[in-house]
Amino acid sequence: MTFEEARAQFPVLERYAYLQAGSVGPLARGTIDAMRAADENRLDEGRGSLAQFTRLLESREELRATIASLVGVFPDTVALTASTTDGCNIVLAGLGLGPGDEVVTTTDEHFGLIGPLHMSRAKVVVVEPDPEHIVAAVTPRTRLIALSHVLWTTGAVLPVHELKAATGLPILVDGAQSVGVMPVDANGLDYYTISGQKWLCGPEGTGALVVAEPDALRIAHPSYLSQQGYEQDGAFEPKDGAARFDPNVTPTAAVAGLQAAIAAIPDWAHERARDMAERFRVRLAEAGCDVVVPDERATLVSWRVPVEVSAGVVARLAEVGVIVRDLPGRGLVRASVGWWTNDDDLERLVAALGRPSLPHYA
Repeated sequence: MTFEEARAQFPVLERYAYLQAGSVGPLARGTIDAMRAADENRLDEGRGSLAQFTRLLESREELRATIASLVGVFPDTVALTASTTDGCNIVLAGLGLGPGDEVVTTTDEHFGLIGPLHMSRAKVVVVEPDPEHIVAAVTPRTRLIALSHVLWTTGAVLPVHELKAATGLPILVDGAQSVGVMPVDANGLDYYTISGQKWLCGPEGTGALVVAEPDALRIAHPSYLSQQGYEQDGAFEPKDGAARFDPNVTPTAAVAGLQAAIAAIPDWAHERARDMAERFRVRLAEAGCDVVVPDERATLVSWRVPVEVSAGVVARLAEVGVIVRDLPGRGLVRASVGWWTNDDDLERLVAALGRPSLPHYA
């Protein structure tokens, strides 16, 4: 598949410089077609037959295997969730942390991670997203390292495998900004969350959680999918593997849509996204933007603006068909550069930033 053919899958790109996959990726025609076909089948055939239920379970296992292959793990270590936040909640509830425990995280984490951390009852130790600071924050009371693989603020890549090795502690990795846009190997990491609607360009309400040792994590909130047999008093035999943590039945159409979206990712996607993000950083700097350039970085490209105008910058850009987002309170505007992004998108952004009507940004 050529780049032009691959990009043409996304109708939104015909109208906008769509640079918002860090929140929700663009939807492809094939994704919507797969979702419609799944719903039309249920409309015609009903939802309650044994054949439909069997196919539902089969499609879930197919998706589980597909997601496992994306991050290099075995399917029996993957739970299907509705979001990365789902995954964080599953892990933190299962660990059963208490007031005497500590969790180390960073200043640049999304609420999808730090919200569950706060509710865990453990003391949350917050440090700068620097490997030395993270390791130095570990004490005998530390029970977990919890952080992002790619920071949602600046696109900086944290050395999660090295931090796991340096501390010897369990590690929970928020993979919302990594899977789908860069190579990911979740082997050796205790818990790794995955978002379906961001860089994988799947439907909302899809995601996954890798649990390296499912038997070692408590099932804190069982769903019907957690068991393979139960008693009248509620005692149950858990399913084998991480499927015991599946929190809900993902809608059939959403399963079909995510499967189709993943299948459409070209072999060259990661390399092209990385190279295009570098072009964005160079070009924006040439245009006078104060671009954040981490040493190790993925494909989120952020530049600094005065805090009080960041929302206005985003609104003005949207008016001329350039879709980015601001990070409230941080003085940053962020462009999400995907493998589908091209030079026209970049030049539209640069031209829009130079418009007289735009609030001061540099």
